[in-house]
Amino acid sequence: MAKVTPIEGYEERVRASFVRQNAMKTIGASLTKVGPGLIEIELPFSDALTQQHGFLHAGVVSMALDSACGYAALTLMPANTGVLSIEFKVNLLAAAKGERFLFRATVTKSGRTIIVTDGQAFASQPDAEPRLIATMTATMMAVAGRPGVQD
Repeated sequence: MAKVTPIEGYEERVRASFVRQNAMKTIGASLTKVGPGLIEIELPFSDALTQQHGFLHAGVVSMALDSACGYAALTLMPANTGVLSIEFKVNLLAAAKGERFLFRATVTKSGRTIIVTDGQAFASQPDAEPRLIATMTATMMAVAGRPGVQD
């Protein structure tokens, strides 16, 4: 993880933004850890989010990783700044099979406008170690002064 300097009030800003994100609410995701340049989001398994083989859909995995990466970036942005994804790459490493999923993201390189983040998705089963199922590298953009984009 890159050397990070926390912005005053970052945790409250991130938590307030997460509550407003209807996509995360729709899939049942929870924001479980917020630190400077670090985010963790958890998601319980739901049949409603699976693909035809019963695994968590790759689109859901990608969406949760994207949110984790975006919020990791937001922790280092000044107040009144929003975050938007400008690109990401996902590596799907294993079938997303588990009772719970953890999406962890950290800031790799933080600039004034562009922030590079890395995320990892883990699947958990009872009595087993969490298994890495996907990774993401994402580039985020700090946006200020644009109507409709807020922290």
